[in-house]
Amino acid sequence: MSAGELQAALPTAERVQRPQRLSGGLVGNWRAAPVEMAGLMFEPTFFFAASELRRVEYVASAQATPDGGTAAFAALVQWGRGAFGTELSSRDPGSAYAAWVSDDTDIYVQQQSGDPRRASVRLVYKMRQLRDGSEL
Repeated sequence: MSAGELQAALPTAERVQRPQRLSGGLVGNWRAAPVEMAGLMFEPTFFFAASELRRVEYVASAQATPDGGTAAFAALVQWGRGAFGTELSSRDPGSAYAAWVSDDTDIYVQQQSGDPRRASVRLVYKMRQLRDGSEL
């Protein structure tokens, strides 16, 4: 999807003043209106590389929640299991992670709760990048 196609699909999407830059040339330069998921308000950011949409991040602050986003994370993991099957997961003190693969897309949910001032939940869809042996 191009930026023009994104605007056609989401007329309320707008360019951000200070784009986020990630490795691989990804630039998060479009945002849409916040959406409610699992009891939190998530702000979507759309990342492009080579004029093509490659990643969508939904990020919600969980600072105001007593559980640091644990309930929202659990609800999104349940949703992911229903949509994509069993997840690959990990849990460290202050963070949790669950991931799935669907066709050419990687999907993951991440919770950061170690520092209550930075508690957040993130849902990410990104284009799958496979590497062959020549890129190692």
